[in-house]
Amino acid sequence: MRLTAIAAMTVALAACAAPQRGPSNEVINRVLVGVPGEAQPSRIVAAEIAFSRTGQEQGVRTALQQFATFGGQIHLGEGVVDVASAGGFNNDPSEAPEWGTRSVWMSCDGATAVSQGRFRDKDGIVGNYTAVWERQSDTDYRYSYFVFGPDNPQPPPREAPQEGDIVVTALDSIRADVADCARRGETVPTPPPVAIGDGYTEGGKLSRDGTLRWRWVQYDDTRRRFVLDYLSKGSWQTAYDEFFNLALETEE
Repeated sequence: MRLTAIAAMTVALAACAAPQRGPSNEVINRVLVGVPGEAQPSRIVAAEIAFSRTGQEQGVRTALQQFATFGGQIHLGEGVVDVASAGGFNNDPSEAPEWGTRSVWMSCDGATAVSQGRFRDKDGIVGNYTAVWERQSDTDYRYSYFVFGPDNPQPPPREAPQEGDIVVTALDSIRADVADCARRGETVPTPPPVAIGDGYTEGGKLSRDGTLRWRWVQYDDTRRRFVLDYLSKGSWQTAYDEFFNLALETEE
C-alpha cells in the first residue's frame, strides 16, 4: 500500500511556508486523507502547524520541549543532544522562526514518520529542517529527532511587487508517501547499507514494522547528514539524503 499525495494548497507565502497562517486542519485532512489504516500523513502536518504556532506564541524553547518525546533529541553543531538539556534557544516569541512542511514519509503502520520542510527566521534567513515523529500511546505524535540548517548560499531576495503588478497567490505542495506493507506470509526485506564515509558518528532507527529507516550522521568536520529509506514497490528506496549547514558563510 502506497500513497503519493500532491496537495495544492493556496496560501500566501514568501520563501517558505508560514504554518500559523497556513491551511486549516480541515483543509489538510481533505487533501491528504485516503490512506487506509493507521498511516495518515495529515496528522503530521497538523502537528507541525501546532508546533510552529506554539513557537510564535510561547517561544522556540517551549515549542521544542512541548512537542518532543521523552528523551527527544536535537542535532546541533556539536552533535545530537537531548532536547531537555539543549541551550541557546531564545524563548522570546517575537524571535521564533516560521516552519512549513513540504514532505512527509510514513511507515506502513503509521507509527513512525519523517517530515521535511522549510523555515524562515526573523532576519529573513531561510533553510531546511527534518523531524522524526513517533506515535505515542495516546495516539498523538511527538518528535524524537530534529535537525535544521540555513541554505548556504541564501537564495536571492524576491523583488517587491510594484504598483500595478498582478500578485498571484503561491501554491505550496505537500507531498506524502506511505511505505508498502508486507503481504500476508511475506517478510519485509532487510534495508541495504548506506555509504557514509570516514570520520563520523551515527544513530537512527528502523520502524517497528520494518518499512522505514532513518539515520543521522555527525562527521568529524562538523557536517551533519540525514538519510531516509523506505519500502516502495517491493524494494528499498532512498527518499531523502540531506546535509545541513551549521551557519552561513561570511565575506572577509
